[in-house]
Amino acid sequence: MSLQRELRERYDAVVVGAGHAGCEAALALARLGFQTIIFTVSVDSIALMPCNPNIGGSSKGHLVKEIDALGGEMGKNIDSTFIQSKMLNKSKGPAVHSLRAQADKKAYSDLMRQKLENNGNITVKQGEVTELIIDNGKIEAVKTYTGAVYECSVCILCTGTYLKAKCITGDVSTFTGPNGLMAANHLSDSLEQHGISIRRFKTGTPARIDGNTVDYSKMEPQYGDEKIVPFSFTNRAEDLSREQIKCWLTYTNEGTHEIIRNNLDRSPLYSGVIKGTGPRYCPSIEDKVVRFSDKNRHQVFIEPEGLYTSEVYIGGMSSSLPEDVQADMYHSVPGLEQARIVRNAYAIEYDCIDSLECKPTLELKKIEGLYSAGQANGSSGYEEAAAQGLMAGINAARKMRGKEPLILDRSQAYIGVLIDDLVTKGTNEPYRMMTSRAEYRLLLRQDNADLRLTPLGYEIGLIEEERYERLMEKQRLIEEEIDRIKSTSVGGTEKVQKLLKQYESTPLQSGITLAELIRRPELDYDKISSIDEARKSLPEDVCEQVNINIKYEGYIERQWKQVKQFKKLERRRIPKDIDYTKINSLRKEAVQKLSDIRPESVGQAARISGVSPADISVLLVYLQGCFT
Repeated sequence: MSLQRELRERYDAVVVGAGHAGCEAALALARLGFQTIIFTVSVDSIALMPCNPNIGGSSKGHLVKEIDALGGEMGKNIDSTFIQSKMLNKSKGPAVHSLRAQADKKAYSDLMRQKLENNGNITVKQGEVTELIIDNGKIEAVKTYTGAVYECSVCILCTGTYLKAKCITGDVSTFTGPNGLMAANHLSDSLEQHGISIRRFKTGTPARIDGNTVDYSKMEPQYGDEKIVPFSFTNRAEDLSREQIKCWLTYTNEGTHEIIRNNLDRSPLYSGVIKGTGPRYCPSIEDKVVRFSDKNRHQVFIEPEGLYTSEVYIGGMSSSLPEDVQADMYHSVPGLEQARIVRNAYAIEYDCIDSLECKPTLELKKIEGLYSAGQANGSSGYEEAAAQGLMAGINAARKMRGKEPLILDRSQAYIGVLIDDLVTKGTNEPYRMMTSRAEYRLLLRQDNADLRLTPLGYEIGLIEEERYERLMEKQRLIEEEIDRIKSTSVGGTEKVQKLLKQYESTPLQSGITLAELIRRPELDYDKISSIDEARKSLPEDVCEQVNINIKYEGYIERQWKQVKQFKKLERRRIPKDIDYTKINSLRKEAVQKLSDIRPESVGQAARISGVSPADISVLLVYLQGCFT
């Protein structure tokens, strides 16, 4: 009788999950020279978009730009596969401008799969990781459902919504991941066995319908921008010009709401079937009808899922209502009266890690070499996941190289805000990035993400020399042009006065610098070009930075002063072995929170819920005594 032997292989890094977090993590590790194996329940689901068919949007566009600036892949991938591109919030200031693109979902997934498969340092493996093998508090290997063992120095968990996933439509529950894919039913148990706290969250998605059965004449067309703004700083607008598809806008009505209200007793949300906590900022349609009962209609966006499919996404109408109710509900919406449902809407419950288990590097505090990223950490959204995956990959690589980790603080990037919120404040619901979460959002604009972060990407090794040199030239041109504008004056000549009259701007009584003119609300850098005789032809992205930096100089300087104060507390490091129970006058709640979270700096400690300014003063006095 022959003895069965287990398969045993060795890699530098294991990535569990090939969603948006897993792809960025694996690519970062591989590009930094590490042999990486990435596991997925299905190789056909790599970089899958199981919910909305778009990348970017309010604040999320910032994350994609930052991912690109550091050397990630998401921005390049969506630039190659978008079918409509639009800049949101253009009527507002540049701090909240956010790029959003509809994706061809299949093309996006296929291209990302190609990037993984064509990297010589990446092995793509279909299989379910069921067990973590830990030795002396350090990750040693993972085991799959088939019993194969994969040894590693680091492991990154990017499990998305697959851990013990359950999809729910009415009173019908299926134990599957999104889109009917296999759930991962064992890894949660392994994590809990090693002392990791697990939570149960919920999200959902609307139905997909056959676009051929939609009456678009009853809807408002939504067009993309004529001028494309790339997500990736490596692309030029003119190279991305292509014919774009239309999206459509319609609305729910009182009839829709009546159908929903009459069937709330059959809703898993209200009957107690759903136990997981759902996202506050992306509620289901039944939740909207209950919470916003004063609204007689809600927006519904009809978004094509790709160029070679008739499926369309019903944005704004996610639901877990029974199938028959869904049919009545969707058919009550103008334009959808005859719509045929291809895929029912559903809610999905899944396990995730309490994000307070993670360090700012995204390494778990209790298990050395084990990292977690994306929805595994309780966040929501493709962009939030990709950002965490990239950072986890970078920090895992730097750990193996024996280098200091990369931790972006809240004044450097939206990515810094995202991770700091998760690991310092934690989250009791799926976390969504928003511009309002960033205190220094005027500095963290999407247009300057390359200037903020590409030097770091170059230092890490993810940005090539040529791209870095181009950035240095861009920065030089911006600085020189700002200096020139500030030192160039014009007087009240006929030409100048004519221009001012054209834009209803106050006439000049004496000389004024061009910078002072640009700061006028009705004027900008381009509008005054006809009276700027020494102006040179500069790249468009340089002109944009010149205009913003001059026009908002006062506000920007004010934020830099706030950052300076912020940095003081961030630089005050807290010893790793500090015993908070020994600090007199520290409140019991503060002792507990500080002991659990183990902040690395006084700044981080100050952001912990339950730690008061008085507690921080006590902590500062104690630290001062320790170092004197």
